[in-house]
Order: sequence, then C-alpha cells, then structure tokens
Amino acid sequence: MAGRFLSLFKPLARVLPEIKVPERKVSFNEKIFWTALVLIVYLVMTEIPLYGISGDVQEYYGSLRVIFASNRGTLMELGIGPIVTAGLILQLLVGSAIIQADMSDSQDRGLFTVASKFFSILLTGIQASAYIISGMYGDLAGPTTIIIFLQLIGAGIIVMLMDELVQKGWGLGSGISLFIMAGVAQNILWQTFNPGTGLFVGGLYQLSLGDASYQLTDWVIGGGAYPSLIGFLATVATFLVIIYLEGVRVELPMTYAGYKGFRSRYPIKLLYVSNLPVIFASALFANVYFFSQLLWSQMGAPSPGTNLLFQIIGDYNTTSSGSVTPVGGLAYFVTSPNGLTDVATAPVRAAMYLAILVAFCAVFSLIWLEVGGLGPDKVAKQLMDSGMQIPGYRRSGKPIQAILKRYIPVVTVLGGIIVGLIAGIADFLGVFGTGTGILLSVGIIYQYYELLMRERAAEMFPAFRRILGD
Repeated sequence: MAGRFLSLFKPLARVLPEIKVPERKVSFNEKIFWTALVLIVYLVMTEIPLYGISGDVQEYYGSLRVIFASNRGTLMELGIGPIVTAGLILQLLVGSAIIQADMSDSQDRGLFTVASKFFSILLTGIQASAYIISGMYGDLAGPTTIIIFLQLIGAGIIVMLMDELVQKGWGLGSGISLFIMAGVAQNILWQTFNPGTGLFVGGLYQLSLGDASYQLTDWVIGGGAYPSLIGFLATVATFLVIIYLEGVRVELPMTYAGYKGFRSRYPIKLLYVSNLPVIFASALFANVYFFSQLLWSQMGAPSPGTNLLFQIIGDYNTTSSGSVTPVGGLAYFVTSPNGLTDVATAPVRAAMYLAILVAFCAVFSLIWLEVGGLGPDKVAKQLMDSGMQIPGYRRSGKPIQAILKRYIPVVTVLGGIIVGLIAGIADFLGVFGTGTGILLSVGIIYQYYELLMRERAAEMFPAFRRILGD
C-alpha cells in the first residue's frame, strides 16, 4: 500500500494530464512511427523562439545544455532538466526509505508517477521564474513576463507527456533518452559541418582567408568561436573508448538449481551503475552555477573579489561582449575548461574541476548502489529467487553475497572514477557534444540496439513474446 506521502497525491491523479497505456498490442512499425513523431516534435520545439524575448539572450548553462537537451531562447529553454531532477529526487527518497513505496505494487507505481509529474511541473515553474527574475531575457513588461512563463510551463508539460507517450508502450525506449541522444547528435553535426562555425566548413573557410587572427594552430588546437581538429579526433576516440568499456565485465559462473548441468554466467560490468554518477554530478554543478549566478545578479553584480559570499560560492565577471563568466569560488571550479587553450590558461582550475568531478562520481556511485537496489545483498536475493547458485557452494544467499561483495563495491567505485575521468578529460580536449553527452549517447544507443533487436524478434516470432515478457 502507498505510504502516507504518496497518498497525498491521490486527488491530483484526476487533474494532471496523462497518456493512457495502450489496450492492444502496438506493432513494431507503429512504435517506430510514434517514436519518430515525438523526435520530430522535439526538434521543432528546439527551433521555435519564445514569443516576447529579444534575440540576444544570456547563456547560463553553456555546454551543460547538451545534457539537458535544451536550446537557448526557444520553447526547449528548460529541456528535460525539471523532469530529470524531479524523478531523481523522488527515486533517491524512495530508495533511501525516506518515502515509503512498494514499486512492485501497481497503486504505488501510479502514485509515484503522479508525484513525479507534480514535481516536474513545480520545478518547471520554479526554474522558469528564476530565468525571468534573473534578467536573462532583459527588462520585461508585466504581460510579457506572464506570456513567457506560460510558454515555458506549456512546453515543459508537452515534453513530459511526450516522454510518457514513449515510455508507456506507444514508442520505443524513453523519451528523455531519445531527446538527449538527439541533442548530442545535433551538437556534434553542428560543430563539424556548420557553414558558419563548423570545423570542416566555417573553420577551413576562415583559415583560407589568411586572417592573422586565425591561424592553422588555432584550427588544430582550438581558438575563438571555432572547434578544433584535436576536439574532433578526441570525439571519435572517446566514442571508441566508451564502446570498449561498455563490454568490459567480470563473469561469475552460475548454475540453475532446478536444472542439473545447466550452467550460465552472471556478468558484472565495469560501468556497473552506468552513467548515472556523472549525470548526478553534472546536475549538481549546473545548479550551483545557475543559482549562484542568479544570486550574484540579484545582489547588484558586485565586482570580483569585493564580496566574501561570492568569493566562496562563485564570483562572476561581465565580459566586453556582455556575457557573464565565473572567475572564482565554487562555481568557477565546477565549470569545465573547454579545450586545451583554456586548460593551459588555467591549469589549477582544470585540476580542481577534474578532482571534484571524479570524487563526486565515486560518491554518487556508492549512493546509487544502495538506492538503486544494486548492492550485493539485493543482487544475491534476486539470484536466489531465480533459482541460481554458484557451483561448489551450498544453495544459500550468504555464499553468493560474500562473493558479490568482492566485486561489486570495487567495480562500482572504479566505474564511477572512470566515467568521471572520461567526462572531464574529454571536455579538456574539446570534444564535440561534451564528454558527458558522449557517455550518455553511447549507453543510450546500446540500449536502443538491444531494444530494437528484442522488438524485432518478438514481431517476427510471436512465440518469443512469453520468453521476452511481452
């Protein structure tokens, strides 16, 4: 039964918009259609500017927009940020037993979904208000402020419903994963072939002009508004490294108690908790950056080094072009240098950023190990319930748990450190789509590959549906 907290959301179940679960079996081709339609709507929303704002909008998130699938000054200004944040907070609260919920119970699952929707809309409103109050869109009149706020709320609800449409069986996979993958792919293609500032079009054209301000070394290493050749090569190398690491695993021999002689293996992947640690760390860093900058702007934008509070949480400076950049404090050290030129200019900042990122990824890995039900005790129970045991040991959960404890905690911390190092070093090299974006994309592509193979097999061989759980 639902806990007291989730029960508070029962009245909202009738009010909040909902996508119904399909009452029939949705064909493979139909799922492809709805997935493609959702993707097209998302891409269109990334190009529609918010009504009532000027073309010159301050940038707050920078490269972090790739992770949140957002686009500055458009209907997708907030992206999936509020939805992901609301979902992660609730999952952490449920996993740590602060909120009581039995996710195997249909009623609890339904109330959890309602709570997630409510907090997604609430966070959308809070973040939209913060953007407007911060002056990001300039000086706005009263009616214009309301119009922009309603646009952001409406776009947030549409994104939430599109994600629900895909997840509830009308499409394939997850809408959020689809948006992230599309955003990263769009960013990589844009940085590579954009006629204005792309590496192999705009950059080469600028180089051919013989302008003294842009030399061959700038094109190779990076400089100004153009990406670098090293960044492009690092992007390819990062993809290959992550693909390789996705396949690294330790395999424990197992047997089925009910079928003598039938052997299997239980794989423990090196990236055991996947890319979740770097998502948590990136979301935390983004919020530190955004809210410290919001507070800085609301307190009159004091000059760097003149206010002790901002020297701690984040000091900022306004450049000649009008953009705001961190120059000190915590916000400065949790913002990645972008490219080798920035790393060479501020090596201490680069070292501090990498150390903080890796430390938080390791900590979040251990937290999610327990919260996500991936610990040795939970896995041992699951294996016992499925009738599996380790050869040479009596059929009991304790031997399995003892052996899993040798591997899982070590692999979890090591995997968190590795994803943190990859994300940080990739950003230092100026990869296209950011290191975190590539990490997420490879994992999402792999999940979609498995999902497509499964759906295709179920479509071609209907008898497999019972085996696959359809």
